[in-house]
Amino acid sequence: MTVDKEEFARQEAELDELYREIIIDHYRSPRNRGKLPSPTVSREGFNPLCGDEITLDLSVADGVIVDVRYDGQGCSISQSSASMLTDAVKGKELEEARSLFRRFQAMMVGSGVADPEELGDLEALSGVRKFPVRVKCATLAWHTLDEALESLLQGKS
Repeated sequence: MTVDKEEFARQEAELDELYREIIIDHYRSPRNRGKLPSPTVSREGFNPLCGDEITLDLSVADGVIVDVRYDGQGCSISQSSASMLTDAVKGKELEEARSLFRRFQAMMVGSGVADPEELGDLEALSGVRKFPVRVKCATLAWHTLDEALESLLQGKS
């Protein structure tokens, strides 16, 4: 079965539009935005190239992220990515969250293929790869998460 070039282009355009809608939805209606009153760990991330800022608070019990919040300012990509991150890691064990970070990072740098079942809405950010300067925007919250996870796994909240 062959798909002609026009059909492929149409399908790709529809997928890009769906991804844009997901990103815009998370930007306009952020999930888990705010600060936790007593986080187990809190980390700040900053992208000096564009001014994006993220503060990520995690509440962890028995090695599980029971709550997560983010606060910050920046472009729609950085803020949407932070919102998606909070949805994706809540309820995960620390090592599961770290594994998700690695898969997300691989997708963003083009060394991994996004598995829709595994990444869910996060796959919408894969289109950012077309704009290399924006990859840092999409990964800011994720690198901040990785720093928080590293401190927890090493016992240094």
